[in-house]
Amino acid sequence: STRIINGHSIETLNKGVLEFRVEHRFGDIAGTAGGVQTLFGLDNSADIRIAFEYGITDKMMIGLGRSKGTGSPYKSLIDGFAKYRVLEQTKGKIPLSLAMIGTTSYSYMKASEDISQVSHFPEWKHRFAYSLQVNVARKFGERLSLALMPTMVHRNYVAADDVNTLFALGGAARCGITSTTSILVEYYHVFSNSSFRPTNTQSLGVAFEWITFGHNFTVHLTNSKGFGETQFIPYTYEDWLKGQFRLGFCIGRKFQGE
Repeated sequence: STRIINGHSIETLNKGVLEFRVEHRFGDIAGTAGGVQTLFGLDNSADIRIAFEYGITDKMMIGLGRSKGTGSPYKSLIDGFAKYRVLEQTKGKIPLSLAMIGTTSYSYMKASEDISQVSHFPEWKHRFAYSLQVNVARKFGERLSLALMPTMVHRNYVAADDVNTLFALGGAARCGITSTTSILVEYYHVFSNSSFRPTNTQSLGVAFEWITFGHNFTVHLTNSKGFGETQFIPYTYEDWLKGQFRLGFCIGRKFQGE
């Protein structure tokens, strides 16, 4: 898949392939906001994303999506990205694969009248956020793949006790069960030179991936609510140990042009 769980993988769509993606995340499974009263989060929707992504060449793809947004702090999000695979691992020649991903997101939600809120948006440019990522991965045999994802996120407008630019280092592993099914684990650790959000937690997810002809299906558990690097890296507040993790899924359908 072109994604791991929250973030991108090094994979790109082949030239001329269009993928339609539907992504959904429910509410907390446990904790104060979960449990049987919400059917373990199934009554609630943390976020929903619908997107179209396209392979321009076998090494370059682009995408455009729209998310409901979590409301902490953004709603009504449009995101776009471009990904280019610089290196592809080959036996005996190139030891790893490398891709570069640039992402932007824009919130068109109604601006808050409270000037202390990030969603106040004094200027239109304050609605934008960006990320730049280098994704390095290596496949070990037929079953195991590992990846590192150093990522920079920049937000044009943040709270007074926050920082505009931050750095995160992601790590992921994929263990193949069969030729079409896999178990995935993904973790992002956020670094900052200041007291960056004492309530901010690190994004952690586990997933089961099933690939069929033309379809990609992923079911996951994660403590992150939002989609995309500009959302789940700076705005993950939930704690696995408090039951603040949720069920989610992604369905991708590929269409091949003539």
